[in-house]
Order: sequence, then structure tokens, then C-alpha cells
Amino acid sequence: MVPDVDIQLTDELIVTYLQDNPDFFNRQPDLVAQLRLSDPHRGAISLVERQQLALRTKVQTLEEEITHLMSVANQNEQLFSLYSDLYLRLLDCETAAELLNCLRQATTELLSLKSLKVWLVAPYSFEHDCLIEQDCQEILDNRLQAEDYYFGRIQQREQQMVFDQACEGSVVMIKLEHHEKVIGFIAISSQDADHFEPRMDTLLLNQFRKLVAKLLVQLQAS
Repeated sequence: MVPDVDIQLTDELIVTYLQDNPDFFNRQPDLVAQLRLSDPHRGAISLVERQQLALRTKVQTLEEEITHLMSVANQNEQLFSLYSDLYLRLLDCETAAELLNCLRQATTELLSLKSLKVWLVAPYSFEHDCLIEQDCQEILDNRLQAEDYYFGRIQQREQQMVFDQACEGSVVMIKLEHHEKVIGFIAISSQDADHFEPRMDTLLLNQFRKLVAKLLVQLQAS
């Protein structure tokens, strides 16, 4: 005779049983109709209604994700087109000053950002109001020594040195390198405090910074 065993039912045991017996509700069709589940918005609902709600929520979530992905894809396509056009214009520049004019126009007019500044390590032989005259080696070391980019906010002292004014929004700083030698950085500011943030994709920026550095070196030497 098998002794009675007092088994304490738990959620885990019930879940395991139902997983091991997928035909349980087929054998108990009346139970499916009788079950009532608590819903914070609709009170007591049936198991079928709960499944329908869960499915409807899942479909809505998927639709929102698809809409977001389509929006991101559209933005990426626009950015890719903008960068492609910009590269062609940069390659047509005949002087370093013309190159900076092209960069500033793309930044402020096409991308609707606030300002663009460039700091070069070595002495330069041309003039332009985008060039930073103050010594920013300390900023370069602090912000870009270990990274190629810096996204976010910078200190007020740095704002004054780079942009000659306070920046209430966010900035991106892009290291310029040519043949593995750092030649300076580009700084771009936005009035939107959340526009430049650390999670931004840098794929297009990586190509951009290499091309700008190469052209700056070539145009200054010519």
C-alpha cells in the first residue's frame, strides 16, 4: 500500500504539469470556459479573452517596433545620402579655407546644428573663423586621448575655449588623424541637450573624420 503523501501545490508544479501535459485543456474543455482571470482594466475575464489581449498587445508592440525601424532606416538613408554628397563637395575643394566653408555649411544649414569649430595641433598657414586660436591640447588629451569621439556636455571653460561662448546643448568632438598621427579635432555643437549622446552610431563619422584629416593635410601642403 502506497502511503499518502501530502504534496504542497506550487506555481512551479502546476506550470511543470501543464507543460508536460499540453492536452490537459483538451480533456477539460468546460474548465477553459469557466476560468476567470483578474484584469486591472476589465475585471474578471476568460482565459480566451486574456489570450486575445496578450496577442493584441504583442501585435501592437511589433507594429510600433516596425514603425520605429522604418523611421530609423529612413533617417539613415537620408544621412547616407547627405554624407555622400558632402564627400563629393569636399573632394572638389581647392583650399583648406574652402574645405572649412563646406563643412560649416553642411553642419549649420543641412544638419541644422549650431556651430562647427576646428582645432589643429600644428601651426596652419590659412585663416578661417572656424579655426580655434586658443591652445586646446589639454581638451584633446582629456576628451579624446583614448577615444576617437566624445559625445555629450563639456565644461563651461571648455565651451569658452572651443566655441567662444557658452553651449547649453550638447556637443560632439571628433579626433582628426592622418597616417596614425593626431592633427587636431572637430567640435560641433547642438542646441538640443540630447542630440549628441554616447550611444550614437559612429560608422559614417569614422569615414568622415579620416577624409577630412587627409584633405586638410593635403590642402595645407599644396
